Amino acid sequence: MTEFTNRTTSPFRYDIVGSFLRPAELKAAREKFAQGKISQAELTAVEDQAIIKLIKEEEAAGLKAVTDGEFRRSWWHLDFFWGFQGVEKATLAHGYHFADEETRPETVKITGPLTGDHHPFVEHFKFVRDYVSKGTQVKQTIPAPAQFLEEFLRPENQANVKQFYVNLADFDSAVVKAYRQVIQDLYDAGCRTLQLDDCTWGISVNAFANLKKKDPKADVSELQALQERFLKVNNATLANWPADLTINTHVCRGNYHSTWAAAGGYGPVADTLLAQENVTAFYLEYDSKRAGGFEPLTKVPNDKYVVLGLVTSKTGKLEDKETIINRIHEAAKFHPLDKLCLSPQCGFASTEEGNILTSDQQWAKLKLIQEIAQEVWGK
Repeated sequence: MTEFTNRTTSPFRYDIVGSFLRPAELKAAREKFAQGKISQAELTAVEDQAIIKLIKEEEAAGLKAVTDGEFRRSWWHLDFFWGFQGVEKATLAHGYHFADEETRPETVKITGPLTGDHHPFVEHFKFVRDYVSKGTQVKQTIPAPAQFLEEFLRPENQANVKQFYVNLADFDSAVVKAYRQVIQDLYDAGCRTLQLDDCTWGISVNAFANLKKKDPKADVSELQALQERFLKVNNATLANWPADLTINTHVCRGNYHSTWAAAGGYGPVADTLLAQENVTAFYLEYDSKRAGGFEPLTKVPNDKYVVLGLVTSKTGKLEDKETIINRIHEAAKFHPLDKLCLSPQCGFASTEEGNILTSDQQWAKLKLIQEIAQEVWGK
């Protein structure tokens, strides 16, 4: 019988991406707060109780690294951006365009020099840290630096960033510095597992696929240059942290109210993201044909882990166990089985709207993932 490495740090053989469906009482409290009917303190009290309950549910489900479900956020990424100094919440004429829906039209506006001082997510981490059981790790999820840059590639936002950073290299440096400040503060608070959520690569493969569809001989040099910029900023943020800080990344193609934003296999980003980004593990969406095949996994260095997102978080229908096991072994033809793990393809609620499934279905998915992991890796 094959002996597999016993995972004691992230990623674990059965794992999560981060977000969970918001309970009804939390949604109601957030709505009341938005209407001015309750105070921030009253909302925080509801958030606190919901997170404490979730932590216990995660531990009961056998998860070895838990999150706060992103219960204090409206968005998986924008709330983090709004926590920087020199940034404000802003509204545009349109939201992000997904396959079946347009999101709320919220975004980020730069108002001054960007810094990571006193970021509220540090306190959010401390709260979870203080409520987990002994031996349970806390996974802090934040959007990747590249994702912050992507927000300012939106046509409506390009002029704003140039008001304060005429030279984009200076902007990129400021982003890296701000991120490193937040990560240092998280580390000082005890964070040892950090996940950078990053849809920029999904956007890139979508752009590549669309360009090639229009013209197979199309020039993709601009897309390649953008990938290099994203990689440079992410790796500068990842550089020279203590060895006991594990930093992973999650890549998907959009997750909003069970719909998606992008399509295309990982091939166009394999030589940058998969081959060169200096993370411990890649959490990769693989729940649909939109994600392509496993062949690009050959670009992942053999010392890095791939967490296969083979179980969808977008619907409540439970996957067939044998089908998932067969797909894991198929992926193992391109990356060592000992370096593979299993998770949902994304969170269950990347935004507070949540995906279209029930809480019971959400937990059934995680139970299935645990059962499959135990059958494949024996732990």
